[in-house]
Amino acid sequence: MLDVRGLSVSIDGTTVVHDVDLHVDAGECVALVGASGSGKTVTARAVLGLSAAGADVTADRLDLVGADVRGLPERRWRRLRGRSVGYVGQEALGALDPLRPVGREVADALRLHTDLRAAERVDAVRAALSGVGLDPAMATDGRRSGTLSGGMRQRALIAAATVASPALVVADEPTTALDAVVAVTVMEQLRAVQERGAGLLVITHDLGLVAGWADRVLVVDDGTVVEHGPVADVLGAPGHPVTQALVRAARAGDERHSAAGAGAGAVSTVIDPAPGPPPLLHGVGISRSFEGVPAVDDVSIAVHPGRVVGVIGASGSGKTTVARMLLGLETPDDGTVTLDGQPWVPLPERDRRGRRHRVAAVVQDPAATFDERWTVDRVLADALTDGRERRALGRLAAEVDAALRQVGLDPALRSRAPRTLSGGQRQRLAIARALATSPEVVVLDEPVTALDATVQDAVLTLLEGLRDETDVAMAFVSHDLRAVRRMADDVLVVDRGRVVEQGPAERVLGAPEHPATARLIDAAARLARGA
Repeated sequence: MLDVRGLSVSIDGTTVVHDVDLHVDAGECVALVGASGSGKTVTARAVLGLSAAGADVTADRLDLVGADVRGLPERRWRRLRGRSVGYVGQEALGALDPLRPVGREVADALRLHTDLRAAERVDAVRAALSGVGLDPAMATDGRRSGTLSGGMRQRALIAAATVASPALVVADEPTTALDAVVAVTVMEQLRAVQERGAGLLVITHDLGLVAGWADRVLVVDDGTVVEHGPVADVLGAPGHPVTQALVRAARAGDERHSAAGAGAGAVSTVIDPAPGPPPLLHGVGISRSFEGVPAVDDVSIAVHPGRVVGVIGASGSGKTTVARMLLGLETPDDGTVTLDGQPWVPLPERDRRGRRHRVAAVVQDPAATFDERWTVDRVLADALTDGRERRALGRLAAEVDAALRQVGLDPALRSRAPRTLSGGQRQRLAIARALATSPEVVVLDEPVTALDATVQDAVLTLLEGLRDETDVAMAFVSHDLRAVRRMADDVLVVDRGRVVEQGPAERVLGAPEHPATARLIDAAARLARGA
């Protein structure tokens, strides 16, 4: 389905992908793994004719579904993409047109590349939506992407990529925005596509996903394939130092996950009162509906100094809406949020502005929050100076460099635009920006899902140190149970907008009482073993 020899990609005169060989056979799943910024996504987009403007792509061989696509004009690429090749991009939140119904977005490949009648297209879209765990009524009910959670948008993209039964599917971080229950559903759908004879190329940082679902793996470092082979061989006995580091970091995360869950006892459905001072950020009975549909219903959450409260739940359960109301980015229909005992939400933004620096955010889609005209340098300078940039240039430059190093980014990236960074690099930039104001409260929505195991471990270690050294309060919203188990003191489980279970993290995650919690934990295990 895909045969690539000697692929190289240069951007602005700098070679970022070096002489890559890659093939994907019919019915085979091949994984492309590597650290953030290693060139995985650049490689995948190059073989699909989707390289950035100004990129120079060369290859000794570049055959896609039996056709030589070197030098192919864009109009012919458009005939291939959607019909012969399905593509799931990395950033689901910005990939769907907010002005078009989701059903039409999914149906595009059928409308453009098949002779199916309208009624037949609707039936096919319903089946594709149902296959990824979405409501099949979305095929015709006019719902738009703005009403969907990040995980639901990710699933809609996967439905769009597979609805026309392409011969090759390229999926870049297909489960990043998904909880374990939905991730299993999605991977089962992709496996079904594979079993029908399609090739599957998965770009991921999740070695557990690779071990459970892929046949072969290629490890990429600095744009070069440094190790490749059957998954069991490469991950079981890694030979290259880069692979060894990735495997070591992944195993360390699993060990922390297991250790944190050891000794769990009976579950309490009421959070034990946190010792010490009252909560810094406190939501009481907050509710929010969209177009008459409840998204969050009577949720209370307390974020205490020096403690981390984890918020988990299935995709679309209301986690991000809770986070946005805590930040004052959404106004609840009912309930209130206080900051250090004083009103915070609902309140006009002009009345919050003087205290806004006390509360920082890492949102689910950081790419959408960066001004495309700004460089990395300016993004951080703006945060460090609260938008005023009045400090001496030399001192400010040193602070920007320190902020970048704190999250494991090279200060040489200062002059780059955020859109030119990898997804993982943008995620770290968002964390650096959030921490630059020395906040008292940080609300983190899926802060490490785009990061490889090595960087994820470093970022979580940074957040742990920040909490221990500064007494910062954190709300940690994530579907990654390993990260939540490591970070959180207390956990809230949200299901269909309501808190169904809460308590100390080791109790809730070690011996779940509610079926929704049990499903998440069981699915995480299934995802890791590929069943």
